[in-house]
Amino acid sequence: MKQSLNINSFIKMKENNDKITCLTAYDYTSAKILDNAGIDLILIGDSLGMVMNGYNSTIPVTIDEIIYHTKAVKRAVTHAFVVADMPFGSYHIDEKSAVKNAVRLAKETEVPAVKLEGGKEIAPLIEKLVNTGIGVLGHIGLKPQMVNTMGGYKIFGKDGAESLIEDAKTLENAGAFAVVLEGVSSQSAVQITNSINIPTIGIGAGSGCSGQILVYHDIFGIFTDFKPKFVKRYANVADIIDKAAKEYINDVKAGTFPDDAHSFK
Repeated sequence: MKQSLNINSFIKMKENNDKITCLTAYDYTSAKILDNAGIDLILIGDSLGMVMNGYNSTIPVTIDEIIYHTKAVKRAVTHAFVVADMPFGSYHIDEKSAVKNAVRLAKETEVPAVKLEGGKEIAPLIEKLVNTGIGVLGHIGLKPQMVNTMGGYKIFGKDGAESLIEDAKTLENAGAFAVVLEGVSSQSAVQITNSINIPTIGIGAGSGCSGQILVYHDIFGIFTDFKPKFVKRYANVADIIDKAAKEYINDVKAGTFPDDAHSFK
C-alpha cells in the first residue's frame, strides 16, 4: 500500500513536475476503487447534489449531506488525500458561522482539508481556517455556487489572467495548499500556474495545470443527463448496468433465476 498523502506532498509534486490526479467520490465503494487505483486526491464535491441527489445545481446541498458522504469516503481511504466541499451558505454569511461549520465538518469526518469557492474576498477566512488547523483548497474561475449571479456558466480568463493571478496569489498567501481552476482558458491557466508556488488543479482549464480533477459519474459514464465539453469518458458504465439490469429482469420474468446454483438446499 502506498504511503498516505498530505498537504506537503502536493507542493513537492508541483516542484517535481509530477502531475496530480484528482477525482470526486461520494460513497465507500467508489472511494475504495479510486484509492486502490492510486488516485492522489479525492474530493467529496457538492456536485453530489446533481449526480447523487438529482438537484438542478449545487446550491441546495447542505453541510449535513457533505458530512454524511465524507464519512463514507473516509472509511475507504488509506492513501489518497481527502478534501470536502464547503457547500453554498455554509461560509457565506459571516466568518464566525463559516469557521464553526468548517470545524464541525473537520471534527465529525476527520477530513484534513476543505474546499472554498472564491478569490481575494475569502482570503481572511482561509487564513483563519488554516490557523485553526484546517487545510484549504481554493477554487477560482467558474464558481458553480455563484452561478445565479454570474449569469450562467462561462469561461474565465479569455481577456487576460491578471485578476485571476491576483486571486491565486492572495489565496496562496492566505495559506491555501492548492487552488482549483474551473472553466479557465488554457492560456490563462498556464500563466496562473507559473505565477504561484502552490499547485493548480484544473477542470476545464487545459493541460497546463499542476493536476486535473473530474467528477466520478462523468468520467465513467454513469451520469448521462449532460456531458461537459471538458469531460473525457473513460467508460460507459451506464450502458453496462442497463444491459445487466435487462438481463436480470428477463431471467426473473422467465423463471430462470434463481437456478439451483444460486439456491440453498
